[in-house]
Amino acid sequence: MVNMTISIPGELKDELDHFPEINWSEVARQAFRGKVADLKFLLEFKKNSTLTEEDAIKYGRELNSKIHRRYSENQ
Repeated sequence: MVNMTISIPGELKDELDHFPEINWSEVARQAFRGKVADLKFLLEFKKNSTLTEEDAIKYGRELNSKIHRRYSENQ
């Protein structure tokens, strides 16, 4: 195993210290693994995609608009 040092704000460290029973190193390892898995998935998806950047932006804006309308109607 390789050691790694990360920096966090003091306020966050204070909050983590409220839960000494938690293995924060394991929490970080799991978060790193999850992020790497997400990025690998996106790379594979991108490799097989025929969408252009412009298409992705257009569809993203359409989706955001639909989500906004859905949540605005429910309130």
